[in-house]
Amino acid sequence: MTKKREHLPEKLVDTIIEALKDLKAVDIVSVDLKNVSGAVCKYFIICNGTSNTHVSALADNVQEETLENLNEKVWRVEGKQNAQWVLLDYADVVVHVFQKEYRDYYQLEQLWADANITYIPNVH
Repeated sequence: MTKKREHLPEKLVDTIIEALKDLKAVDIVSVDLKNVSGAVCKYFIICNGTSNTHVSALADNVQEETLENLNEKVWRVEGKQNAQWVLLDYADVVVHVFQKEYRDYYQLEQLWADANITYIPNVH
């Protein structure tokens, strides 16, 4: 049995962002919720893909990379069946992979406008 390595949520955030960049996720945003009262986790990572297949592949790559590099398994996955909005819950970090129209509709970044938001440049 593999022993789980202890790491900071920031290391998980970095690994998730790299996994998303590897498959050219669009408009990646890191939302730091540590100083926001009532927040359900420490970080949201939000991005969008270009199709159902792309959204699904992004979610799969995040799971593979976090397991391989940090020995971190996702606690819960939601939305994988239709791949319009896939949520990956790592407890301290929650990843939202959207199709663009769903991201535009729900506007999660605006819900947490008082958080520290970091915009990650798109990979071309």
